[in-house]
Amino acid sequence: DVATVQQNALRSVESATQDLVRQGQVSRSLQQNLMRIRMVQFASVSDRLYRVVRQACKDADKRVVLELKGGNAEIDRGVLDRMAGPIEHLLRNAVGHGIETRADRLQAGKPETGELVVEARLEGNEVIMSFSDDGAGLNYARIEQRARERGLFADGRKPTERELAQLIFSPGFSTSTDVTTLAGRGVGMDVVRAEVSAMGGRIDIDATPGVGTRFTIHLPVSLAVSQVVLLQVDTAKFAVQAALVEQIFQLKPEALAAAYEAHSIECDGEAVPLYFLGSLLELPQARPLAQRQSPVVIVRAGSSRIALHVDKVVPNQEVVIKNVGPQLARLTGVAGATVLGNGDIVLILNPVQLALARTASQAGEGDTAQFTATEIAATATVMVVDDSVTVRKVTQRLLAREGYTVLLAKDGVDALRQLQDVVPDMMLVDIEMPRMDGFDLTKNVRSTTRLQDIPIIMITSRTADKHRNHALALGVDVFLGKPYSEDELLRHVAGFASRRGPVPAW
Repeated sequence: DVATVQQNALRSVESATQDLVRQGQVSRSLQQNLMRIRMVQFASVSDRLYRVVRQACKDADKRVVLELKGGNAEIDRGVLDRMAGPIEHLLRNAVGHGIETRADRLQAGKPETGELVVEARLEGNEVIMSFSDDGAGLNYARIEQRARERGLFADGRKPTERELAQLIFSPGFSTSTDVTTLAGRGVGMDVVRAEVSAMGGRIDIDATPGVGTRFTIHLPVSLAVSQVVLLQVDTAKFAVQAALVEQIFQLKPEALAAAYEAHSIECDGEAVPLYFLGSLLELPQARPLAQRQSPVVIVRAGSSRIALHVDKVVPNQEVVIKNVGPQLARLTGVAGATVLGNGDIVLILNPVQLALARTASQAGEGDTAQFTATEIAATATVMVVDDSVTVRKVTQRLLAREGYTVLLAKDGVDALRQLQDVVPDMMLVDIEMPRMDGFDLTKNVRSTTRLQDIPIIMITSRTADKHRNHALALGVDVFLGKPYSEDELLRHVAGFASRRGPVPAW
């Protein structure tokens, strides 16, 4: 009878699984059809762009040829509608202040008619729009002069061309002395970047004096559905659009501690500022999780990059982006929200905006937005070594409730493997374990220079005097019998935690 019931249950489960697979196929097909309905060709706005350039040429008394490329590229209607204003602004900038006058072009050996090229193309889950002209480029000397007049650079510091180029996105920054109907190179560019960032994209600039300027905009293909990467800190999850994620590193404890000491991480020959996501979001209880490999995510928005230290990274997944409403719409760095398949509500963040806002708010106080290695390692790390899953979980909950970071090892061999990468502040060790018992583990720890000072609390059901004496002779600091008093254990743990030095524990 039991076998018959089991077979019937298995057939029901198999049938339900097949139904779920078919439902998933129908849902994906429906989603793809709905997305296809939302897509329009970039060429659908060509007449509007030509008209903007013609009017700008008439107002500036210039001759400019506009060339559109990639007109067949399909873009979400919502993306194209929201980008219409920024695109027009970039075209007016190019005609009004990027392309030189006819006399200046002839004097520079250029054709009297300037060239303006707008191109759209799809790369993966991104649509890339580029706007390039063969004009005068950016006047870096004039930008630097205006920046120093506004006190944006300290005396004696020579900014790079990349830093100077980014200044044109600053609110109210302009090198133009005359106010005209055409937007100056810089006036209103902050609005362009803000609109691009609001859609989860980024804008880059590449300018060569006398040769021309190129603006490149990276946007998600659709505003309705987007690829995101989930970042976890403690028990909280946050999403970052995959288009903003450049690289993901796995750092060992020593490398991570060195990065926190330097406040940055080396990436492609550049020092990228390092932040812990929990501190960036000002989560009071969030502390970095001590582990053998810690994920660090490189996030980029425009030309700004930061490195985010998180506890866990969940691979890409496709989500439906929801509006956060007027209550959260004005919060810096919040691009939207989504509901995961398990029902969890997750905010979609732009960490670069959060980092820039925090740095700006703390600049006047002389503070820094980065942790030091000592601050990151402020929570004591306890390694629990026991072959019983129940004991490990119960002890982990007990210590985690008191604010400690807990590492778990199932026996002595597993503990030694983890100790190659992590040096905990103390160890809780059982005696009877497979492969390597607590006595042998203690011998190995006490005979290793790097590990010999770790306090060891031995918790065992073997409470005979011979076991206690043998353990103390090997170097065990505290010997407790099972069942033990939680208060007594926590008292010993707190005592060892208070005696640890300022050197990071991992």
